[in-house]
Amino acid sequence: MRDLGTGFRYLLKGQRWVARHGKQYGFGLVPGLITLVMYAVALVALALWGADAVTWATPFADAWSSPWPGLFRGFLTAVLFALGLLLAVLTFTAVTLLIGQPFYESLSETVDRDVSPDGTAPESNLLLWQELWISGRDSLRIVLRAALWGVLLFALGFIPVAGQTVVPVVGFFVTGFFLTEELTAVALQRRGVDLRDRLTLLRARKSLVWGFGTPLGLAFLVPFVAVFLMPGAVAGATLLARELAGEETRDEEGDDAATTAPQPPSGSPAPGR
Repeated sequence: MRDLGTGFRYLLKGQRWVARHGKQYGFGLVPGLITLVMYAVALVALALWGADAVTWATPFADAWSSPWPGLFRGFLTAVLFALGLLLAVLTFTAVTLLIGQPFYESLSETVDRDVSPDGTAPESNLLLWQELWISGRDSLRIVLRAALWGVLLFALGFIPVAGQTVVPVVGFFVTGFFLTEELTAVALQRRGVDLRDRLTLLRARKSLVWGFGTPLGLAFLVPFVAVFLMPGAVAGATLLARELAGEETRDEEGDDAATTAPQPPSGSPAPGR
């Protein structure tokens, strides 16, 4: 339970950090705004032409007696839009981070330098196209995992009682985990920690991850909120990554505070390399 509170505090610290660094905050808004426009266009198109797509895909329902074709197709249209909205929530962070790789990489490095006792930040020493390739590849793998979870949870939602109570709660925790993975990837990838080792780190501290990602996932359900919280989320995830990597971090009063988190799993590169 202590880790839940710690994770939430990192989320708040990230928002406070960008509030004190207005230039970095404005810089970090750009990728989210671009992604928001793209997703809004896609969802509006789905709302306008989703019913036509369902009608085209279900010609067998034409032979049914009224009102069953309309009810059946209306249900499928609602399911299609709900699934599209769920996938939008699950993938928004991944797409925004991919589009904003240079923006968030710079933001994360600035946070690292600001809170590091020696004022330095780990560097990946990779070319931009290499970072984009790794980020895109890992994001796709995470999105596929999230999509599978989304489909499974959507199917389980039809179970009476549990589908309307337990399943949504599980869904929020799953969303929080994947959001945290995507956000901490910016800082951990720069430290040379690959996807498999990142997942190992996060699974070892699930409560910490849920404390950070689950409230953020809930906030992201509110229209436009994700755009304005993303810069602070990246900043907070960088602070969280420092704890996961076992690095010292200066607190807000400027004192050095050693973290107690475990080091990266055996076989992964040491922080800063």
